[in-house]
Amino acid sequence: MLILGIETSCDDTGAAIYDLEKGLIIHKVISQNNIHSKYGGVVPEKSSKYHLKNIQPLVENIFKNSNISLSKIDGIAYTAGPGLVGSLIIGATFACSLAYTLQIPSIAINHLEGHLLTPMIKYKRPKFPFLGLIISGAHTQFVLAEDIGKYKIIGDCLDDALGEAFDKVAKLLGIKYPGGKKLSIIAKQGNSKRFFFPRPMTKKPGINFSFSGLKTYAKNLVSSFSKIDNQTKCDIARAFEDSIIDTVIIKCKRALDITNSKILLISGGVSANEPLRKNLRNLMKSRNGKLFFSKKSLCTDNAAMIAYVGSIRFKKNKTKDLSVLINPKWSLEDISRLEN
Repeated sequence: MLILGIETSCDDTGAAIYDLEKGLIIHKVISQNNIHSKYGGVVPEKSSKYHLKNIQPLVENIFKNSNISLSKIDGIAYTAGPGLVGSLIIGATFACSLAYTLQIPSIAINHLEGHLLTPMIKYKRPKFPFLGLIISGAHTQFVLAEDIGKYKIIGDCLDDALGEAFDKVAKLLGIKYPGGKKLSIIAKQGNSKRFFFPRPMTKKPGINFSFSGLKTYAKNLVSSFSKIDNQTKCDIARAFEDSIIDTVIIKCKRALDITNSKILLISGGVSANEPLRKNLRNLMKSRNGKLFFSKKSLCTDNAAMIAYVGSIRFKKNKTKDLSVLINPKWSLEDISRLEN
């Protein structure tokens, strides 16, 4: 059973082929970072324009490189939300049109469900229920997963998502968008004892997140210098990253206690951060728990996760109820309601 996956939720155009028996066959992503970096962030209209330009050549490319015939595809999974309206429309229209032409099902997939289950592409599927943490540019959520399609958001971000906070602080340090990954690189040369950032929302109970205050703290710190040398930039980056890691670890401890879970799945772009991974490994080892990460190449937006979830839904025959075109604000919790 072969599933073609299409991902166009934001500014990355992705295509992948997943085999239910053999696993991931191929996946490729065309990034628009070089286009949006000059604007300091994603410009929705340009995202749509380049999705339209890239989607067909990309799909043709993965079929050519995998030596798989388009006629062998059993279904097409596409990101239906959440995401940018224009970007979602491009991917959904392409996927549904191709599926109609081939007379095969088109399967609408929730982007966050794709992220949540990405670690399963690499590892043997963990037993339900488990605790998931999605940490990306647009979302920071604790999710209690009871089964495929049955999710409860038990912790959320009240303002800037974790990845967004990384990019904003990077911008304050003069690092071009998207700067989060580059901030982590210079943080390695930073002095961990020179500056100290607060650990937001850790002094009171709860597992919600808030990172906008860290951006303000960083802005005030940067403004206190008439000129910042490279070492100071590294030191600020290190202090910011340490704050983020400590905060995530504290919240994970609380979420694991609340859910009594021994299994933690971490996914999303920020989950590629190696210092964070190291601390999470230590946390789960101390609790005799199991920790599952996405492969680093699959942490950011990609179509492999969409094709994978599509293959599960195709097998479970859950394609009809989820055949919506797009929903830019589609919550993980709404998947359960659609299936009932």
